Amino acid sequence: MKQWIRQGAHLAAALVFASLGAGALAQDYPTRPVTIIVPFAAGGPTDTIARIIAQRMGQSLGQTVVVENVTGAGGSIAVGKVVHAPADGYTVSIGHLGTHVITGAVQDLQYNALTDLDPVGMVAANPQIIVSKNDVPAKTLKEFVAWAKAKPAPLTSGTGGPGTPSHVSGIYFANTTGAKVDIIHYRGSGPALQDVMAGHIDATFDQAANALPQIRAGRIRAYAVTQSTRLASAPDIPTVDEAGLPKFYMTVWHALWVPKGTPAPVIAKLNQALRDTLADAEVRKKLGDLGQEIPPPEQQTPQYLHTFHKAEQDKWWPMIKAAGIKG
Repeated sequence: MKQWIRQGAHLAAALVFASLGAGALAQDYPTRPVTIIVPFAAGGPTDTIARIIAQRMGQSLGQTVVVENVTGAGGSIAVGKVVHAPADGYTVSIGHLGTHVITGAVQDLQYNALTDLDPVGMVAANPQIIVSKNDVPAKTLKEFVAWAKAKPAPLTSGTGGPGTPSHVSGIYFANTTGAKVDIIHYRGSGPALQDVMAGHIDATFDQAANALPQIRAGRIRAYAVTQSTRLASAPDIPTVDEAGLPKFYMTVWHALWVPKGTPAPVIAKLNQALRDTLADAEVRKKLGDLGQEIPPPEQQTPQYLHTFHKAEQDKWWPMIKAAGIKG
């Protein structure tokens, strides 16, 4: 009995010291650069958003925030890297609907992003834009659908990788319109869009953040945004409802997470740095120019992200599994 009491006392003391150590770690954090892991190639929408927020977050944290691109498997390699990283706040995952929800339904993963990561906060959201190479004769979405259905060869549609929103949208488009679609996977949306601009593939369903600069430059043709309202930054592009493909919706939101078990005070510091960043006028303009909609303050909390993340998983997983979409 006395031995058990001594062991219990030692365990309690160890827990106290561990708690004090975590508190000291959080108080000093960060003492070195923080890395945001981007799950796609440089130049894509997630990479662009990460680089916009990284610099401003670094100002709030008092340390450099580095962006690292880890590509492959629809983003699951990058997310898995963060899941298995030390829970100290120095490795942060940025991702979206595809990397942190859809991949779990289309791939046999060794982790669950909802339960194996701790939420930091929502960053922004944007719809996709249905775009094609300029050589496509269609000028409107209705004409594009008719052209895709009538052409002898399948429509070639690029994606950011297996299980990404552009992958799901390509399948969704085929099922909705009856057009034959040949899905072609890339290691990110950036390379996929490059092949659309080069004329190597017909089309893609790309995030506004990635597509708008190329649309404005006249390098690709836009048909519609995949939401019920037009973008304030691109009011000339109609919605799918207006253009003839009603309720063909796909909103791609971005957020930040850290490894499970990261001390709450560290998460609070990261969240405050994110809030400071999203309140910065220059950052808001840059994100707005990319068609990004910044969430209101009450939707920037870790608690909100966890609730929203679960709701998205509950919404999309049954639909994707019923459709038989595989990574």
